[in-house]
Amino acid sequence: MKKRLCVILFGVAALVLLADVAVAQTLPKVSVQVGESTDPTDLTTTLKIVVLMTVLALAPSLLIMVTSFTRITIVLSFLRQAMGANQMPPNQLMLGLSLILTFFIMAPAANRAYTEGIKPYTDKQISGEEAYAKTVAPFREFMLAQTREQDLGLFVDIAKIPAPNKPDDIPLQVLVPAFVISELRTAFQIAFVIFIPFLVIDMVVASVLMSMGMMMLPPVIVSLPFKILLFVLVDGWYLLVKSLVESFHV
Repeated sequence: MKKRLCVILFGVAALVLLADVAVAQTLPKVSVQVGESTDPTDLTTTLKIVVLMTVLALAPSLLIMVTSFTRITIVLSFLRQAMGANQMPPNQLMLGLSLILTFFIMAPAANRAYTEGIKPYTDKQISGEEAYAKTVAPFREFMLAQTREQDLGLFVDIAKIPAPNKPDDIPLQVLVPAFVISELRTAFQIAFVIFIPFLVIDMVVASVLMSMGMMMLPPVIVSLPFKILLFVLVDGWYLLVKSLVESFHV
């Protein structure tokens, strides 16, 4: 018995050693060195890497701030609250649907930004400054189409800058927060319209339960099936998605 145990342990140790050797031979070695450089292009490459990592870290925030994601996710969240189903559909599904609709709505702007800005820059046809301007231009136009003049005026006054003469003169640090405020306002307007039919069902169910003397029974439990039935009968997902997509001025 002891011999078998020793043989098994020896075999396991040999397999672990062989695995370590195989990993050491197949995996590349990655090292980071800090030292002096006489070539200015090394510094430029390093700065580009730092900027790229920063952009990747801020990508989720940029997705929320300059696209249609804000309006869509707020409306879907209010829909779930209005129906009274706090856990259905789950958060992962709601966020996934919001992302899919965002990609669908922003696809024309993204394609235009790639063909006019990113691709010519990678082909070394335009400079970095020109590529940045052409890449941002489609998203700027999208945000301007959704933003109210009142919100733009608010942030222009807060920033204490001269009133812009044309849309291209509006800086991004003014346009982005104005766009977000406008998106919040529009999302709450759509949510108010969504709440009305479900609120009527809640009131009717609560009145019927009170008239029957069943005050101990929560009205939400009784009204939820009727809300789901109403949402299915009117083809709610079709109407909601159609209204959301068409609400963006593109």
